[in-house]
Amino acid sequence: MYVADSRAAAPAPTSAEPAARPTAGRRRAVGSTVLALGTVSLITDVSSEMVTAVLPLYLVAGLGLSPLGFGLLDGVYNGFSALVRLVGGRLADSGGGRHKTVAVLGYGLSALCKPLLLLAGSLPLIGAVLAADRTGKGLRTAPRDALISLSSEPAARGRAFGVHRAMDTAGALLGPLVAFLILRHAVDGYDAVFTVSFCVAVLGVVVLVLFVPRTRRSAPDPAPRTPKGPGPGLDRALLIRPTICATLLGLATVSDAFIYLLLQRQLGVSERWFALLPLGTAAAFLLLAAPLGRLSDRVGAWPVFLAGHLALLTVYALLLTHAHSTALTYAVLLLHGTFYAATDGVLMAAASAGLPEERRSSGLAVVQTGQALARFGCSLGFGAAWTAWGDRTALTVAAVLLAGCGVVSYALRPSLPSLPAKAAT
Repeated sequence: MYVADSRAAAPAPTSAEPAARPTAGRRRAVGSTVLALGTVSLITDVSSEMVTAVLPLYLVAGLGLSPLGFGLLDGVYNGFSALVRLVGGRLADSGGGRHKTVAVLGYGLSALCKPLLLLAGSLPLIGAVLAADRTGKGLRTAPRDALISLSSEPAARGRAFGVHRAMDTAGALLGPLVAFLILRHAVDGYDAVFTVSFCVAVLGVVVLVLFVPRTRRSAPDPAPRTPKGPGPGLDRALLIRPTICATLLGLATVSDAFIYLLLQRQLGVSERWFALLPLGTAAAFLLLAAPLGRLSDRVGAWPVFLAGHLALLTVYALLLTHAHSTALTYAVLLLHGTFYAATDGVLMAAASAGLPEERRSSGLAVVQTGQALARFGCSLGFGAAWTAWGDRTALTVAAVLLAGCGVVSYALRPSLPSLPAKAAT
């Protein structure tokens, strides 16, 4: 059981007592800030995933967009936040740490965008609303992850991010289910989904304001192995390889919406059941996020991170088969959720290692920006390839690209793990 710990951080150990030595018989607790932020993310993801679950069908079937047009909007939805993540990270680090303030601003902006989808009936207007929504996400993501990192012990960051992502994914699990129930019973289904989504998003902002404390300082990170002493050179060394690896692999990460559309076409899933497909991914993510976070604390973040992309490659391979069975759907969704559980929080835990507290949010924003821009490019490229060559050829190209980027990322993986393996026992 994860226990909230609201007490002040323990004093740093003396030289006679190594920082990495665990206390016998104790499991490191997950802090109250992590649990509070997890609650905010859970509520907010119920709201956002309600929209995400119906958006592909609303745009393609309802508004008649082509795969290229949908790829453009999906790229905006998933990649536009990259343009403001660096701004959000810098704002959060300025003035002695404004992580909570910037996070509230980001969550609030995204909430305000939900009802505007009711008024946007054309491609440009929908694109503008989605861009504003993703601006809010871009502002809040790095400050939120910095708060998680700063309120967690270095030896348990993988677990902390895993618990947060598990709570976040519980919301992602509930969101499509709520959307499915609304579409099934409401007369104006899409309008009702967007309205309820707005109300839930406002609740998430209220919880953030009332229950998430301001920045807490964590215990100091263990001294890095290369080179000694903090400084700008060390910061660049710790950021360059994680950013390159995340960006390369993001170039071949086909978005969730395309995965679900491919499943729907291959298996002939009806429109009213389409919104339930994300539930499979969310369920696997929910079950595996915390265990894989703990595993990354023990064996190192990068083996787990790269293994997650191997699971994604297997998803592509399964979608390229000619099988038409329910078991294929379950396998694809399970592996898709495994991919997220092994990469999302794990990447942030790894990138946090060695970053000074006063630059934690900015540093994480650099990694997130590289990954988000790459996924934006992948959505555009995959949509164009689908329009020009068909879905199977586009997915084959993505699979070959992912395999190649995986090999390069394995060669470039950071040699410095986030923590020694024995520190997380």
